[in-house]
Amino acid sequence: MKKNKKHKYKSRDETKNSPFEERKRFCPFSQKNSPTIDYKDVKLLSRYVSEKGKIIPSRITNVSRIKQKELATAIKRARFLSLMSYTEKKY
Repeated sequence: MKKNKKHKYKSRDETKNSPFEERKRFCPFSQKNSPTIDYKDVKLLSRYVSEKGKIIPSRITNVSRIKQKELATAIKRARFLSLMSYTEKKY
């Protein structure tokens, strides 16, 4: 006869009390009343550029794949038109 063993390990849903809990991520540009991505809006674009001038990846900013491509294009266009600096972050 086999005995019914209780599961020794808890399921993942039961152990979600850590401070690093995974929560649903939302794209800041895909919701209602969200700002549009425009190369002339330097203040918005500068939030997605690091101090060294690199574009911050979408895994950090939670921007969707399509909007990240638009954001990168807008940043590159603003740099080309001298609205933003290539290297330093200036306010």
